[in-house]
Amino acid sequence: MSLMAKAIETTGFVNAQHELLLDEKFPMIKPSRVRVIIMITEEDTSFSETVSEAEWLKVASQNPAFDFLKDAKEDIYSLTDGKPFYD
Repeated sequence: MSLMAKAIETTGFVNAQHELLLDEKFPMIKPSRVRVIIMITEEDTSFSETVSEAEWLKVASQNPAFDFLKDAKEDIYSLTDGKPFYD
């Protein structure tokens, strides 16, 4: 049996009662179990109502999981490769 997973990214915060509160309504058709991955910045784990996209990108770019991308062997494409994609 193969299960398809759909990823939905949103933001929220954990309150003093350790409850996860989302910033927006969750687009689900019916009640069901979900898998949750929580990303917390190491510098500041206190409550924050707004985290900018730039802050999330900064944290992700400093994650050691992506250190392999700093290797020169990973630079296999240039700006002249492929065709532009306009969405």
